Amino acid sequence: MRKKRKAIDLRPITFTKDYMANPLSSCLIEHGDTKVICSVSLEEMVPRWLRGKGKGWITSEYSMLPTATHTRTDRESVKGKLSGRTQEIQRLIGRSIRNACKLDLLGERVLKIDCDVISADGGTRTASINGAWVATRIALNKLKNKGLLKEDPMPFGVSAISCGIINNKVFLDLDYNEDSNADADANFVFNNQGKIIEIQCTGEKEAITSSQFSEMFKISKESCLNIFKLQLSAVKERV
Repeated sequence: MRKKRKAIDLRPITFTKDYMANPLSSCLIEHGDTKVICSVSLEEMVPRWLRGKGKGWITSEYSMLPTATHTRTDRESVKGKLSGRTQEIQRLIGRSIRNACKLDLLGERVLKIDCDVISADGGTRTASINGAWVATRIALNKLKNKGLLKEDPMPFGVSAISCGIINNKVFLDLDYNEDSNADADANFVFNNQGKIIEIQCTGEKEAITSSQFSEMFKISKESCLNIFKLQLSAVKERV
């Protein structure tokens, strides 16, 4: 296992800005062999429960193409409902991006983030979060340049990574085969100040010791700070 990279190494990560022509903003994130198209659309109105409150909202949707995995999976639209996994992931993406934002500075607008997985090899939810931040940052820059925003509504960065335990050893950034064989796995979401936004951690086959969790936390936090540098480079922002 892992002949080409160490247990604490990230897979290569690249971002392609403006990957799609029609949305307000978009990017393609390639995280190893996992690839996700993240796009942001703007609506100049808010849900009924937010009307008149002078603040905006950010929401997300997540989906996987039928052939994103080795075995074709039917579209959820054909099944007539979203799976529990899909609902969980898109809520996580939305929560993570909203955590970095001051929604009152957005005005009564909604940013809708779409994360569409075109190739899945582990870590699709964390790759989606990383790509969603880049796409949202680009969208907000465009709105600010047009004079539609007086202040920046998103002062913080958001980065995420997976981590797991295999044969009693901690591994960072699990691919599909590693994730399938992990005794425990976790997803860490941090802001660019190293503060926790969310942690999802499960002992799939074995319970996690406090020392193992501490090691997972440490290397995940460090890797997220490195991912944030790549995100900044993608949008040409300064720290």
